[in-house]
Amino acid sequence: SYVVGMRVGDKLQWNRDTVFFRDGVRRIDFVLSYVEDKDEKKPERRREFEANLEKAGLELETEDRRDSDDGRTYFLKIHAPWEVLATYADVLKIKVPFKLSDVPHAQDVPLGWLSQPFRLPEKIMRPQPDYFTTAFDKGKTDFFLINDKDSLFPPSTRNRIVFYILARCPYQKEDRQEKYKKGIKRLLSNGTYTAAFPLHDSRYWKGATNQECESERYNLYKNWARFLCFYKEQPLNLIRKYYGEKIGIYFAWLGFYTEMLFFAAVMGVICFAYGLLSYDDNISSKEICDPSIGGSIVMCPLCDKKCSFWKLNSTCLSSWQSHLFDNEGTVFFAIFMGIWVTLFLEFWKRRQARLEYEWDLVDFEEQQQQLQMRPEFEMKCTRKRMNPITKESEPYLPMSSKLARFCISGTTVLFWMSLIVACIIGVIAYRLAVFAAFASIMKDSPTRNIQLVGNLITPQLATSVTASCINFVIIMILNFFYERVAVWITDMEIPKTHLEYENKLTMKMFLFQFVNYYSSCFYVAFFKGKFVGHPGNYTYMFGEASRLRNEECDPGGCLIELTTQLVIVMVGKQLWGNIQEALLPLMRNWWGSRKGRHQPENQYSRWEQDNDLLNFTQLGLFYEYLEMVVQFGFITLFVASFPLAPLLALCNNILEIRVDAWKFTTQFRRPVASKARNIGAWQEILNVVAILSVVTNAFIVAFTSDMIPRLVYLYSTHNKDELTMRGYVNNSLSVYSISQIRLDSMYRDYRYPPGHQKQYDHTMQFWHILAAKMAFIIIMEHVVFVVKFFVAWMIPDVPSEVKARIKRERYLIQEYLHNYEVEKLKLQLCLSNFPVPASATPTRNATSTANTTMTNMDACSELCTEVLCPLDTDETTAECPSPSPSLPGWKSTLESRDMAGDATA
Repeated sequence: SYVVGMRVGDKLQWNRDTVFFRDGVRRIDFVLSYVEDKDEKKPERRREFEANLEKAGLELETEDRRDSDDGRTYFLKIHAPWEVLATYADVLKIKVPFKLSDVPHAQDVPLGWLSQPFRLPEKIMRPQPDYFTTAFDKGKTDFFLINDKDSLFPPSTRNRIVFYILARCPYQKEDRQEKYKKGIKRLLSNGTYTAAFPLHDSRYWKGATNQECESERYNLYKNWARFLCFYKEQPLNLIRKYYGEKIGIYFAWLGFYTEMLFFAAVMGVICFAYGLLSYDDNISSKEICDPSIGGSIVMCPLCDKKCSFWKLNSTCLSSWQSHLFDNEGTVFFAIFMGIWVTLFLEFWKRRQARLEYEWDLVDFEEQQQQLQMRPEFEMKCTRKRMNPITKESEPYLPMSSKLARFCISGTTVLFWMSLIVACIIGVIAYRLAVFAAFASIMKDSPTRNIQLVGNLITPQLATSVTASCINFVIIMILNFFYERVAVWITDMEIPKTHLEYENKLTMKMFLFQFVNYYSSCFYVAFFKGKFVGHPGNYTYMFGEASRLRNEECDPGGCLIELTTQLVIVMVGKQLWGNIQEALLPLMRNWWGSRKGRHQPENQYSRWEQDNDLLNFTQLGLFYEYLEMVVQFGFITLFVASFPLAPLLALCNNILEIRVDAWKFTTQFRRPVASKARNIGAWQEILNVVAILSVVTNAFIVAFTSDMIPRLVYLYSTHNKDELTMRGYVNNSLSVYSISQIRLDSMYRDYRYPPGHQKQYDHTMQFWHILAAKMAFIIIMEHVVFVVKFFVAWMIPDVPSEVKARIKRERYLIQEYLHNYEVEKLKLQLCLSNFPVPASATPTRNATSTANTTMTNMDACSELCTEVLCPLDTDETTAECPSPSPSLPGWKSTLESRDMAGDATA
């Protein structure tokens, strides 16, 4: 502890690497730091704030700036004594154990030894026994299993209670009524304090020397945060115990999502392998590459003036590449992913329900709504009205103010979304202009050669790659600015609760990110090549005067370009995200702790070590969710174009879990623990994305890939006696006559040839293919949706054993509370009829003043038994009836305590 020191020469140096006050007994629950400057108002604010904290019951201790590594920073250490913890645990309805759980753990499954290498030690997976719990009541402390007051509330609960007090404590005198002068957040924003944080319990690379410290941070780093543990399960109970339920739920969801990605990745690899193995059966690509077929077909120029004619066999390489992703397996994989996403969401609901019960989060939502009102809402809303439920006066925001703020917020979001669309239009214009530039590099080449940029890269591929990279840069820039705008407009709306604040911010951010990240993919998938026109009547983007002709797809379709776009944006975002999450915190912390590292290890205090770390903001977890949900959109909305997307996501998430764990454990200050029963608004967003993904994948297969035209040709156009794809390439092209040079060139479409009475109009085959595409969309959507809803109906959201456990716990709470009240009433009646003599007054337990009531009631129970026994003696058995069953908490409490001074009648 702090009082333990070491002698160096003639000077005694105290060990400051501790989580206790100087007395070595009182635990540091929170730390505030500040630096003195010339502002005279700040010392006055601090004096009033600290005085009000002491009035609230908190105990304070200050570390002088001369003892800090920079010689400028003061540290205010805060301890919450039992009386404060008990009071606010009652207010916040924190659940406390009252009985050891009698529900057995899950039995070992057959072949469980196969999973043994992935398991962690039992003491890490279950750091504490299972209990039946109920909301704490300060007036019934003897009802609960309180073996030790100091360990009843874990450090995460203690710092949550202290932060609740800090967030509502005023920094003005009681006679002044300035509404805004309240809360640690405001003091941090105006610079009165520079930081506020709870302490880590030890260094992450070694355990604490004090046996009273749990060293949970060290256990988390050793068993969870190191990358070499990537194949191990996550210690979710320990994460929850150390960081709180909200962070625990995030890692539980991320781990479950990664587990489910394994099955999608395996199926994606199988579909990709099918594309590789069916390489030799790809008749269409063979015809394109055949010099006698593809080499004899001259194609129309892809742009005006600068582009020349080219031969079809020049696209041989891209046609083979397209086959890897555009084959029969694409349809199967799109249907599979529609079902997979349903199974993922339904099984997550079951996992979430289990965690809700195990982590005492059942019925938490109502408590959070009623009790967790944001201090900013209380300060900024000066009007009050009666709450119809609680019948108490509370602040509220008038409807007129709400509407005005909503309109400003909505207008801002629409403006930024319009800005994204404008940027996408700019990228499209770049694609059109740069394609002509790439094509003109070899303008004078003969028609038998395609214009190449290098030896392998075609103008189409070069345009697609560079445009995707530019689009990715624009996405990152817009994302950087919009994140700050979204926080500003959400603050302006003044949400009432923390949950409402996060939900509003979530919807704003995801709407923006949806348009920002996916708009370019939507353009390539559903717009590129669909509004081209035909030779002699082309469609131009900004009118014919602009000479920017709308883009055409390759003869093999736009699917390969969609794949390119998806890979660049998805992989680029993941790489950039991992660099931001790993390297930037490491470099900033290395620079911030450069002075403290030169001190002796025992003199580099725990509060200074944590102060040198990065602050984990209230929105830190929000960005982690956002990153994963955007990735979820990539692997579901456009997965038909790239079956390997789940594999890339799986590899990224295996790394993401350990990077996040390493970051939380080593690079961030310990966050204030907070509760959450689920993933919030992200659940609804995932449901919407899951439904939308069925539609988008159906349209990708129908309109972006070449699957439906090939099937129509296979079953309706060619010779019925033999199912073959021979002749499909020539069938999918239309003829345009160039009379000036006596040459017929081809273009990708289904139109009547020149000389026909309907020349250049769409043929009947075009309408047959369109009808087949619409029929496929309708059939695929209905099949997948029927299976989705059937699976959702078949799988209950809450497992049956969890329902049984919840019912049993509620039954036990009612039974035990009933017995408690009955026993208490009997003793009160006993005391009123038979007063306790002064000599029978029980002595106060020296170790626990909170157990005085329980000790008194035990003494009264003994007294009443002795007094009433002769009156109630059973004459048949001549035995005195045994006392009424002891209170539920008494027996276990007495068995675990040394009662000092038992009372006698």
